[in-house]
Amino acid sequence: MKQKAYAAAGVDIDLGNRVKATLPQLLAATHRREVLGKVGGFGGLFALDVKKYRQPILVSSVDGVGTKLKLAFTLDRHDTIGADLVNHCVNDIAVLGAEPLFFLDYLGTGKLEPHVFTDIIRGFARACAANHCALIGGETAQMPGFYQPGEYDVSGTIVGVVEKSKMLNGQKTVKRGDAVIGIASSGLHTNGYSLGRKIFFEQLGLKPTSRVPGLKGPIGEELLKEHISYGPLVQKLLKRFNAAPATRRSALPVKAFAHITGGGFVDNIPRVLPKALDVVIHKGSWDMLPIFRLIAEKSGVPDDELYQVFNMGIGMVAIVAATKAPAVLKAIQAQKHDAWIIGEVVKGRGEARVV
Repeated sequence: MKQKAYAAAGVDIDLGNRVKATLPQLLAATHRREVLGKVGGFGGLFALDVKKYRQPILVSSVDGVGTKLKLAFTLDRHDTIGADLVNHCVNDIAVLGAEPLFFLDYLGTGKLEPHVFTDIIRGFARACAANHCALIGGETAQMPGFYQPGEYDVSGTIVGVVEKSKMLNGQKTVKRGDAVIGIASSGLHTNGYSLGRKIFFEQLGLKPTSRVPGLKGPIGEELLKEHISYGPLVQKLLKRFNAAPATRRSALPVKAFAHITGGGFVDNIPRVLPKALDVVIHKGSWDMLPIFRLIAEKSGVPDDELYQVFNMGIGMVAIVAATKAPAVLKAIQAQKHDAWIIGEVVKGRGEARVV
């Protein structure tokens, strides 16, 4: 049969349709009762149950995976990328106290490779199911000549909801003397890969398959470790510690969370601080992952920059009332997350300092 002109130009619509035909099975685990219609329509449909809320506030976020994708291309491993993106987006809205409702993805590539597409979508579906978040739609674009062979880009949008009276706002609730709890990351998560790749593969001359003393697996495998989702943990902490009525929001034990993503400690923690307060983070107060010790020892990059580029082993921080810090810390650890008290809130100018 003669090849269609559009396929000859590099865009195989029929192949795209065949690959997308597998979506219903892949997305079945992400279904929520509020989802209407089927995936594949012009728009995803979600009937928000407003009876559950007095004043529901929708919270949205959009993000990508960045140059971590370069490792996926090199190793031809794509099963973690979708989960990275979902979990990153879940964390971004979790810091406001929001529960995820639904997620939409975008995948752009030069030539659609069925196994790559399936692995990415499986990652989306697995992470959405774990976060009780519906995957209700997306877009797959074939753009020959736009991407290098074997490469693609992904981005995702998440929408969640929080009761207005329960929405976290550290700028109004954080007080001097509050404690800062650091919750462990799995590795670089989805930030700092441009510098990380330069350090490992250019400066140190390693390959993704290289083994380095102190690391359990090849460096490429370490760098592909999935971005942890803290969304379920945040919801459990809020339900346990902030459920009781309080005369003032600042009297609640859990004041704020900050997702340690691009910008590290230095740029992310100030986003939840009042202008007259600082957070002081103490180096050495947590068990740093081997990959970050390697970066700190071998890169030659000053500490000030390392703590602004990388999460350095802390993927999320919680700011809590000092008197409740031991109980919150214990609750976090009981959920199988490593965590430590790593700092405190002091008088300042709305900055985060690592000392």
